[in-house]
Amino acid sequence: MLGIRIFTAAACAAALVASTAFAQVPPADEKNPNEALPEKHTYTPYGETIKLDMAKKVAEAALAESTKRGWAMCITVVGPTGDLVYFAKMDDCQYGSISISQHKARAAAKFRRPTLAFERLLGRGDYFRYLTSLDDVIASRGGNPIVVGGKIVGAIGVSGGTGSQDEVISQAGVAAAK
Repeated sequence: MLGIRIFTAAACAAALVASTAFAQVPPADEKNPNEALPEKHTYTPYGETIKLDMAKKVAEAALAESTKRGWAMCITVVGPTGDLVYFAKMDDCQYGSISISQHKARAAAKFRRPTLAFERLLGRGDYFRYLTSLDDVIASRGGNPIVVGGKIVGAIGVSGGTGSQDEVISQAGVAAAK
């Protein structure tokens, strides 16, 4: 019995020492771009949710471009909250692209930026690894906000090809909203 108590006390002491070592925050690093404190936060404000007819127009423009190029794609249009408004899957598009296109659209709407921004930041190295811990981030191009009248009314997400192909089709959809 005494041996169990000694073992338990030793294990608790080891856990306490280990947990304080992991809880320490590393010192500030001048090279880390995340240490800079901007004077002002600028962003594109949200607007009213994209209407179904506009969402169809955006998706149809993206579908037309992917048909012209012979690329089978999944195309998702969401509102500014990331909720689905319109979805289209071309006949030969891979099934995995269904959820990927939805994820790209949702991330572009919620974070008010193209998913290409996350891809590029992660490519800059360890200082941006934290992005992978944020809910709903996807670091793959093909997701873009839809801005009308200076406000984000939704976003489009495209998947089915390479990242560059997805981006071209997504931009075709965005252009139809202007």
